Amino acid sequence: MIQIKRIYEQLGDNDGYRILIDRLWPRGLSKENAHVDLWLKQIAPSTELRKWFQHDPAKWKEFGERYRKELSGEKENLRRIKDLEKEHENVTLLYAGKDEAHTHALVLLDIINKKSS
Repeated sequence: MIQIKRIYEQLGDNDGYRILIDRLWPRGLSKENAHVDLWLKQIAPSTELRKWFQHDPAKWKEFGERYRKELSGEKENLRRIKDLEKEHENVTLLYAGKDEAHTHALVLLDIINKKSS
């Protein structure tokens, strides 16, 4: 099972293998307290896309389209996440953004789930 979660939420028993999917390290969080097994910066939206989006809900649809295009070049990292799921059973993709309805983690999870079906 692959799930998403804000990195600031409490460590859960069913988190399994925890992957940070942000390009920047989360503010105010030490590496010791983050409980991150892998920091997969490359799978995050590009700096240019992140700066363009600025978490503006009005840009959400276009952001998703642009991010999906970026992810088409990340086949190896997408496969790596699926392999980690097979190895650890539970994988949690961690992100720092406050807006849980407009996060790249949702787009990434959708791509991963579609590749599985």
